[in-house]
Amino acid sequence: MPEPPPRTLRALARRLRLDLTPLRGSRDFRLLLGSSLITMIGSVVTMVAVPYQMKQLTGSYVAVGLVGLAEFVPMVVCGLWGGAIADALDRRRIVISSEVGLCLTSVLLLVNALLPEPQAWVLYVVGALAAGFASVRGPSEQALINRVLPLDQMTAAFAIQGLVRNTAMIAGPAAGGIVVASFGPATSYGIDVVTFLISLVLLVRVRTVARSGEATPASLRSMAEGVRYALRRPDLMGTYLVDIGAMAFAFSNALFPFLVDDLNAPKALGLLYAAGGVGSVVASLTSGWTNHVHRHGLAVILSATAWGVAVAIASVMPNVWLVFLFLAIAGGADMVSGLFRGTIWNQTIPDAYRGRLAGIELLSYSTGPMLGDARAGFMAQLGGTRFSLGAGGLLCVGVVALMATALPRFRGYDARTDEHALAERARRAGAPATA
Repeated sequence: MPEPPPRTLRALARRLRLDLTPLRGSRDFRLLLGSSLITMIGSVVTMVAVPYQMKQLTGSYVAVGLVGLAEFVPMVVCGLWGGAIADALDRRRIVISSEVGLCLTSVLLLVNALLPEPQAWVLYVVGALAAGFASVRGPSEQALINRVLPLDQMTAAFAIQGLVRNTAMIAGPAAGGIVVASFGPATSYGIDVVTFLISLVLLVRVRTVARSGEATPASLRSMAEGVRYALRRPDLMGTYLVDIGAMAFAFSNALFPFLVDDLNAPKALGLLYAAGGVGSVVASLTSGWTNHVHRHGLAVILSATAWGVAVAIASVMPNVWLVFLFLAIAGGADMVSGLFRGTIWNQTIPDAYRGRLAGIELLSYSTGPMLGDARAGFMAQLGGTRFSLGAGGLLCVGVVALMATALPRFRGYDARTDEHALAERARRAGAPATA
């Protein structure tokens, strides 16, 4: 078979190459991105340390899985409220205040770990507090990014954010696994505190961004208005429901401390936590092609299905490297799904609703993993680690297929013709929308 000509290879490389236009064009985007990277590295170090410490203290699958479940209620409440205040108050100030709160939660974990007898209940309580602060922070941060960049750069911005987030998901677990195994949880939490302080230095340099319209006062009524807006949009509901379903059944990070024992590779804990991030980084670096895709709903469905299939295959792999490979493939598929979900959100939601809908978005991509860890723990208690991992992947495929069938408007979404995408582009351009 003849080799492709060099010109064809160069064209393919350009099509796949990550689009860096948002980084070149916006100082505030660079600051927000740098803050996110530093915070994520520290937070992921803690993400490895908490289940490790819980396993040390209890030795229980369920206790480890319930760490995620303890975060669920504050995440839901604070995510919705965080979205409401993002549409009412100074978004920059909300991000900074929440970052201070997150830093204090890591201080509490550090103090507990230094006690002669660390308490397991502290991990649940502080985890709930941290989930609340992160849920308040997220909607304002995403609403800021939506305002500092043009709409046509949203897919590229999400790819860059995904690259940064997943670089942290590689470096954080790899470092976190070594740190917690070698020096203990207290050192891990101390590193997290330092990263929050560095992140705050960057955040205070971000400029206040003006709104495109009047602020909506935060209230239960405004929160309900945001939920009603989402319910009226089948395309938005599809992005939320498919992601929650896929993550609730196939996300299984709580199994990793037990899976490395099953694989006789206890030092590979950080490797398994990093696998999804490796796949996501590869997907981000080759994401140039996503700018040419317009059927975003269908792309989300196919990507979520691939995620479930890869997790199911990982469950039957005989050694740690093959498990790592298929978990990495799953992470790449999830990254592609996230790119297209984010594009739908940021290209179709008016700024007046941007904070409240960002709160719902945060719930959609945070709820699933928390429920997934709890589900994984209970299923592992019944049938073992491998059973829980494989059954979760297969259930994910079934749920995504059900959602795709039940949501034809989401499945058929096309950014070139969707009324909400056309209206938002017209709003940004200052012209009336036309079909």
